[in-house]
Amino acid sequence: MTRRDVFQAISDPTRREIIGLLTKQPLNLNAVADNFDVSRPAISKHMKILTECGLVIIKQKGRERYCEAKLDKLNEVSVWIEKYKEFWNQKLDALENYLEEIKLKES
Repeated sequence: MTRRDVFQAISDPTRREIIGLLTKQPLNLNAVADNFDVSRPAISKHMKILTECGLVIIKQKGRERYCEAKLDKLNEVSVWIEKYKEFWNQKLDALENYLEEIKLKES
């Protein structure tokens, strides 16, 4: 079985859109599929990836299965982005300081 992670889940625009829909309210699979111009099996594949990654959970309510967004897994993405944000902020600050030094030397 392929190991799935949250980065793989959000790499696809359709899956990001599905997550967006489910943040507003839980929906059954048909209601999710009605928002897209792709086949229901294609939506099912996207849902499978989202559930394997832990971004969507499916709950049985009577005869219906409702999909709900579970966004705490997105913290992994936030932490990863923050690490690189700090890295680039340090680099840009260093560049700014260097350019200021050059400017002072030229004055």
